[in-house]
Amino acid sequence: LLSLLYSADTVEDEMEMATVRHRPEALELLEAQSKFTKKELQILYRGFKNECPSGVVNEETFKEIYSQFFPQGDSTTYAHFLFNAFDTDHNGSVSFEDFVMGLSILLRGTVQEKLNWAFNLYDINKDGYITKEEMLDIMKAIYDMMGKCTYPVLKEDAPRQHVETFFQ
Repeated sequence: LLSLLYSADTVEDEMEMATVRHRPEALELLEAQSKFTKKELQILYRGFKNECPSGVVNEETFKEIYSQFFPQGDSTTYAHFLFNAFDTDHNGSVSFEDFVMGLSILLRGTVQEKLNWAFNLYDINKDGYITKEEMLDIMKAIYDMMGKCTYPVLKEDAPRQHVETFFQ
């Protein structure tokens, strides 16, 4: 069933990683639950496994990977919020399944699914409400991540101004 995903592994790799590797759910199940084809899932898995050979990614590794996309700024805080949104079972790691289900919503979900996902991202304390403070934390994290792409152009209190405008 998963032989296509694991065909590149040697027997030695299998024995070495047997105790620490997370095995993804069957492709057919992920295909049924997500909006990706089996071929797309195989490609995603190869990339995921290349970056995270154990089959799961912890928050520090997630932050390191994410920072490569935003070298001009500090993506640490935003990556923390994003990691928590992908870590749906709140176990401190993102499995391939977590990753696929998040991407499935972000890339191919309905408007409602995307709104729910974004709400979950912004609702930092998971109490069912987005407070002004939570939105400000996310906005600051976005501005920090964008770094010099935003700060020379915008005033330092721009994140707060955006949040105030939204809450009017």
